[in-house]
Amino acid sequence: MTTEHGDGRDLGLSLKLLWGDRTRPARGRPPTLSLDRIVAAAVEVADELAETEGLEALSMRAIATHLGVGTMSLYRYVPGRSELLDLMLDHVIEVPEQDGEDGWREVLTAEAHQYWRLCMDHPWYPFVDQSRPLLGPNGLRGLDRLFRLLRPAGIDDRALMMMIGAQHDYVDGVARSYINERRAEKRTGVSNEEFWQAQAPTLEDAMNSGAFPTMAALSEDTFDFSFEQLFEFGLTSLHDGFAAFIDKPR
Repeated sequence: MTTEHGDGRDLGLSLKLLWGDRTRPARGRPPTLSLDRIVAAAVEVADELAETEGLEALSMRAIATHLGVGTMSLYRYVPGRSELLDLMLDHVIEVPEQDGEDGWREVLTAEAHQYWRLCMDHPWYPFVDQSRPLLGPNGLRGLDRLFRLLRPAGIDDRALMMMIGAQHDYVDGVARSYINERRAEKRTGVSNEEFWQAQAPTLEDAMNSGAFPTMAALSEDTFDFSFEQLFEFGLTSLHDGFAAFIDKPR
């Protein structure tokens, strides 16, 4: 389940905060905080909540408590939670310094693994509804770098953007499933292995009933793979599909 946030934000203020001067609040006494410090604290709180309560539990009060300040002091720097979330999304994006001379597949593979690590480090990130994203400095810098590395492959920009988008959505989906499984274990105290063991007697009876002959004939290791293995299998297959598209006659 994704967190809705975009409809309630002030788009103009979010853009101003993303791209403007963050050194002082708009009004009031000399600052004891900074916008960057608030954003960093919000990320820390969100990281702590992500594996248990989820991003829905992130509040201005929780961030203020983490910083040891009054809640109202945060509003001198940021108008609300929705705009703060826009800043958090851009804050956690890391853009590599080095540029290699790899082909498009290597570039996209590195990008996919980097995004996977981001989702694992900040488990709230893939649950934010970014169907209408705001591009901040880090996000735009990362996209600029990605296009710079991919354009020598001779693929037109529109196709490149669709490849980038398809890969991003793929990583998003696998990351959400993996994080949801971890959340379920922590929420219930029942491991994934225990969960399936509880179903085993019922499923064995179903397989022995003869009603599901195809399922009953599956090999024993059919479901024996990790999310990491699923991620790599899907990524390779996705890139094989890109390669078929690139190589087909125009």
